Amino acid sequence: MHERITILGGGVSGIGAAILAKKKGFNVFLSEKKTLSKDTKDLLVKNNIDWEEGNHTLNKIINSNEVIISPGIPNSSVIVKKLKTLNIPIISEIEFGFRYTKGKIIAITGTNGKTTTTLLVAHILKKSGYNVLVAGNIGTSFCMSLVNRDYEYLVLEISSFQLERVDHFRPNIAIILNITPDHLDRYDFDFTKYKKTKYRISKNQISTDTLIYNSDNINANEIDTSANKIPISLNKQIKVGGYINNNQIIININNTTMNIQDLALQGKHNIFNSMAAAVAARVFEVKDSVIRQSMIDFQNIEHRLEHVLTVHGIDFINDSKATNINATWFALESMNKKVVWIAGGVDKGNDYEKLNDLVLSKVKSIICLGNENKKLIDSFSNKVEHIVHASNMKDAVFQSYNIANSGDVVLLSPSCASFDLFENFEDRGLQFKQQVRSL
Repeated sequence: MHERITILGGGVSGIGAAILAKKKGFNVFLSEKKTLSKDTKDLLVKNNIDWEEGNHTLNKIINSNEVIISPGIPNSSVIVKKLKTLNIPIISEIEFGFRYTKGKIIAITGTNGKTTTTLLVAHILKKSGYNVLVAGNIGTSFCMSLVNRDYEYLVLEISSFQLERVDHFRPNIAIILNITPDHLDRYDFDFTKYKKTKYRISKNQISTDTLIYNSDNINANEIDTSANKIPISLNKQIKVGGYINNNQIIININNTTMNIQDLALQGKHNIFNSMAAAVAARVFEVKDSVIRQSMIDFQNIEHRLEHVLTVHGIDFINDSKATNINATWFALESMNKKVVWIAGGVDKGNDYEKLNDLVLSKVKSIICLGNENKKLIDSFSNKVEHIVHASNMKDAVFQSYNIANSGDVVLLSPSCASFDLFENFEDRGLQFKQQVRSL
């Protein structure tokens, strides 16, 4: 009799895990608490996968040998607590997919910069001629990608939610870009719990593996690992690793150097992301010339400091992917013009005090976009000329256009999740761009 695997959650990762498990011969059941889309149902039927929607039926789940859980389901949920009491193994999609690849894995985590760094590492490896998968938290299911083939190199963006349920997952290279407070509502507002979850990316690494970490960030420094640790820094020289010296990125792995003016990505945070990607590439002995060219011709991702339009001398920047304070700090830090800042949404435990100096020096007005922005207003009401409210994106863009002058920048960098007014940060960014283009 085949082992039974239950998938909790019918999103991208859950469907991918279900189909891979079915292909590998498991008896698969998928349970989704919400309503499944017609396309998802059709896919499950096509693959002969049993499923339910609208409920997690306990009796259908507890006879499983193993449960693969969606990253969106927290440990505090009733179903997870029940599975724990019954000692039924619970794993993530990342953990399950790891069993079915022989490729080299580069896993990237951090509070900010994950997506950019993941895409840049993949870009470098692809220019080297390798067969590369990009997956994980970036929107492509790791498991679904492995249904029909394996890859030489797998570059995975991994969130803290995905790391909560890894047992044997072991990347050849792990990258920790930074660790700052985020998703604290998920971790009982305990930063230590969040931090320790990030550390799990390296928990199974051995001495032949590599951990690239941010030596400027004390929280990334504290990790205990058996991997070969390679630091990178914007503030100090590094004997073996990467650092900045006289406007040059210095990679002290086979003596790679690059002038930062050549980089496609500008701003301190992107210089750091580029340095992390370059160090990873050098660990895999990618040629200097390939790394350099890749850094020059890389295209940045949508919704991350994306220049939309300049209208009557006003620059409109879409940074909708900035869903926490640290991401907005980097965005404001990179601005060299007066800013009309569009912010707000679902607060995840933000400490706005960290933005005080940047707001005082760079922000002329704040437009609060969201249903509940009292905390945002209380934090900055005595630090900017104007704070106004907007009930929707059209209103926010219209008000920003009226407030800004030629030579200013309108920056959408919310610092918050999007779920009060929008489907996700992509929807928020797309609506921003649409409204800017209609001015």
